[in-house]
Amino acid sequence: MFSKETYMQRREKLLKDVPSGLILFLGNSEAPCNYPDNTYDFRQDSCFLYFFGLDKPDLAAIMDAENGDQIIFGDDVTMDDIIWMGPQMKLADEAAQVGITHVEPFAKLEEYVKKSLEDKRTLHFTPPYRGETKILLNALTGIPFAEMKSAASVPLIKAIVKQRMVKEHCEIEEMDRIANVGYMMQYTVMKLMKPGVPEQVLAGAVEGVCRSYAYIPSFTTILSQHGETMHNHLHNCLIGKDRLCVIDCGAESNMHYASDFTRTLPGGGKFSQKQADIYSIVSTANQYSHDNCRPGVTHKSIHMACSKIILQGLKNLGLVEGDIDEAVNLGVQGLFMPHGLGHAIGMDVHDMEGLGEDYVGYDDTVSRSPQLGLGSLRMARTLETGNVVSDEPGIYFIPALIEKWKSEGKFKDYICYDKLESYYDFGGIRLEDDLLITAGGCRTLGAKRLPITVKDVEEAMKDN
Repeated sequence: MFSKETYMQRREKLLKDVPSGLILFLGNSEAPCNYPDNTYDFRQDSCFLYFFGLDKPDLAAIMDAENGDQIIFGDDVTMDDIIWMGPQMKLADEAAQVGITHVEPFAKLEEYVKKSLEDKRTLHFTPPYRGETKILLNALTGIPFAEMKSAASVPLIKAIVKQRMVKEHCEIEEMDRIANVGYMMQYTVMKLMKPGVPEQVLAGAVEGVCRSYAYIPSFTTILSQHGETMHNHLHNCLIGKDRLCVIDCGAESNMHYASDFTRTLPGGGKFSQKQADIYSIVSTANQYSHDNCRPGVTHKSIHMACSKIILQGLKNLGLVEGDIDEAVNLGVQGLFMPHGLGHAIGMDVHDMEGLGEDYVGYDDTVSRSPQLGLGSLRMARTLETGNVVSDEPGIYFIPALIEKWKSEGKFKDYICYDKLESYYDFGGIRLEDDLLITAGGCRTLGAKRLPITVKDVEEAMKDN
């Protein structure tokens, strides 16, 4: 938990940006895994954590934007809770730690909300994403489930995004710490990878490091030699000497801030020339982003520049042809990088995505493209000091997609389809760092940067 003043200042700032109505924050409940008493690790709602800091289930909060009242609703533990969970602080004492002096039993929430609605007061809430939250919101407001997303408060969403996008000093310190855990997770794989090791063993080692130094993985670990499947969560192969393995993983700190790093490693510790050629294109794009992200620059422009680097590199290898600027504008690079260059990172690994991706990564100055690849860019807006974004270019050879475009004659004047056939068993390469935008440019989060060049990766793996 941060200082009491941190949470008080956050709430006061929010009240200035949402000047009327009631603001409702619903915390999360525990989620059963396969029967009620066997639950997943509890994860509090990020917006509730950001403004109220209390990391326990079955809480809600109200902020009155007109008179400044701030109330936390929840219940003190019962004797049965104490028997199973041990002594717990009184809710009033916990609330005082974050600057809240008014607490009410959870049952009072429905009465409070319904009275406000009867008085025709505006109720601001964020889009619910869990089933139990939707059920509660329906009971409080009567809003049909199908209408809840559209009924969420756009003024509240925009105010939260504006505030959470710029990280405070205390948040940056926490993100630096959890980036160090992300470094250890990746470096563990670098030292353990060798031919014949099961992917599952490596994935288990990654998550073991995470559990030793953090709360939970910040997302489901991706560790696969089928890197052409970008979110491949299977770990069912043995590491092959001549294969590439994509490792995309991160940790969530005990304060619930995320890291997110990706490296692509040669199974035998050495890249083939063919692998090194493609890898070097991706690492050049990664470094370009690192060197050019800064305040005042749109992340979309960095994505487009990296797209040009990727297509020019592939042209140098004879895999594409024609005018590269024209090809980039048409979206030819989508065949090789069907995702965007990066996303915001914070309390969520895709920060605030639950509020609506377009509110986070886009604004009135930039709109989403329909192109494959560029259309998946989660962060396109102008960068500001204090933003944290991922830098994750990639090149993938996806046989089904290549064959589809080929059969359609799509971009046949730019793509050398016949030469791509020899890459159908190549897989994919992605390289990702977490960047903090600073007044003078940007820096990678954490004390050290993971090996990124062909030479540095091979050096790190040479004694495996």
